[in-house]
Amino acid sequence: MFTFLHAADIHLDSPLKGLEAYQDAPLEQIRLAARRAFDNLVKLALDERVAFVLLAGDLYDGDWKDYNTGIYFVNRMGWLRDAGIPVVMVSGNHDAASQMTRLLKLPDNVTLFPHRSAGTLILDQYGVAIHGQSFSARSVMDDLARNYPQGNPALFNIGLLHTSLNGRPGHEPYAPCTIDALCSKGYQYWALGHIHQREEISRDPWIVFPGNIQGRHIRETGAKGCTLVSVDEGRVISVEERELDVLRWALCRVDPARCQSADSLCDLVRETLEEERAMADGRPLAVRLIVEGITVLHGDLHENALQWSEEFRAVAASLGDVWIEKVVMKTRKSALQQDKSADDSPLQTLLESVEALQFEHSALVGLVPEFEKLRTRLPSELLSDGDPFRPSDEELALLREEVKELLMAKIGQGVRHEN
Repeated sequence: MFTFLHAADIHLDSPLKGLEAYQDAPLEQIRLAARRAFDNLVKLALDERVAFVLLAGDLYDGDWKDYNTGIYFVNRMGWLRDAGIPVVMVSGNHDAASQMTRLLKLPDNVTLFPHRSAGTLILDQYGVAIHGQSFSARSVMDDLARNYPQGNPALFNIGLLHTSLNGRPGHEPYAPCTIDALCSKGYQYWALGHIHQREEISRDPWIVFPGNIQGRHIRETGAKGCTLVSVDEGRVISVEERELDVLRWALCRVDPARCQSADSLCDLVRETLEEERAMADGRPLAVRLIVEGITVLHGDLHENALQWSEEFRAVAASLGDVWIEKVVMKTRKSALQQDKSADDSPLQTLLESVEALQFEHSALVGLVPEFEKLRTRLPSELLSDGDPFRPSDEELALLREEVKELLMAKIGQGVRHEN
């Protein structure tokens, strides 16, 4: 019997990519989060006395500013070498973009599979064959798994692969392959990387994306970590998720339907944040707060959105380790508050025009290269994985609603001032 760890998408020293623009962002905590989560991975390997550690790509995050990132990694691999724990890895798309990575001399307990063809590493002590191939460039559109060798029936076979599989939203379709093709290789476990959300694709054989070990922005919410696999007599007997993240991102939704005042809404926000904080097991929280639902406070929330945001930030600050990344207002008027304007009135016509506002991808495409010039200033959650500006349909819908509600609030203000 033996155990091993499967991790992926470490993104050591990933840049903040616009997070510094957010008010009161815990920049130092975010900057060091990936290293601290990786330390947790190494500690877990030592505590569990695992047979080996698998890293399924994107250890790094593109080119380094200096060698500090590589030196840090080599140092931590030394800890595992002293404990007799080998590390087996493949390069992913971000690793392939780094020039310095190719010059780094790895410790003798670390095996990096080549990129020219698939290779195999035999660990005789455990009766294990690990098969893998690294990315040769940032963008690999070939099916790498096609050329992986057939599994050795006398050994426990593991496929180590950085891939989009058959495609996942928010991730580029690198090294695509099919589940059937992976199953046909005769491996007992496929250790995948590239997708940042944990997902068990199959259990016969086991095909697993462990997700990344640390969320980096609001698109990467919830617990993050690695997979601990136990094997006995050539058969997987348990697959466990182990949390490693040191700072957690969360979407918190608040329904203000029963709130009649600022105090009651702030109390509800506090309760919601405290519940989320409890689920984070003491980790600092980075929260996007979404106030959503029908409420009598609708007009005030949109007319005085900045003031409300500051109120909510103050509530979060009072909890000590909670930071609000953004406040999103998605409220609606109650039935009693609906405008009674005549169908043909100028105000009603204006309101209907605002209601019909749309923002489409086609309109945005025409603004490139203007968007490209501003790309480095945009928050990372508006960007796909290193690719041109491409907000999702959900983000465009949210943008439309925010603009609509802002205009509606301003119109409402003007009407009241005239009266």
